[in-house]
Amino acid sequence: MSPEAAPPAGMSGEPGWFLRVVKDQRVAFLMVGGINVGVGFACFIGFLALLGKERYMATLVCSHIVAVLIAFVLYRFVVFRVRGHVLGDLWRFETVYLSALAVNLVTLPLLVEVAHLPVLVSQALITLVTALMSWVGHKNFSFRRIDSPEDLQR
Repeated sequence: MSPEAAPPAGMSGEPGWFLRVVKDQRVAFLMVGGINVGVGFACFIGFLALLGKERYMATLVCSHIVAVLIAFVLYRFVVFRVRGHVLGDLWRFETVYLSALAVNLVTLPLLVEVAHLPVLVSQALITLVTALMSWVGHKNFSFRRIDSPEDLQR
């Protein structure tokens, strides 16, 4: 496996079909991350239409759950073919997104209620920030495997 296709953060597993085609880990992560942002925002729009604009916080939580599960599947099976540790990996993956959700839960009502921005505009602005947070978290934490005593000291 070439260095460009090596899983990040000590993740073990063969490259998924997408990474084998793209061959550059950064490009693959960027592309799948872009898809994830689009899917997450589409989920937000869908739940907002379903629940109503006054329930935008419930919309945020519902769209978070669906978007995280879709993102997990994409990274785990399309970018990297990781084996084992499904629940542990899902929890680590979700902890990265929980920090982004926490920022979103605080910022969204501030932008909507205090700054009087429309809900979708507010969510789009927040998504730009949380997408960057998620990328950094997944690059350094998600799917991490501890294989040696040296890894324990990191």
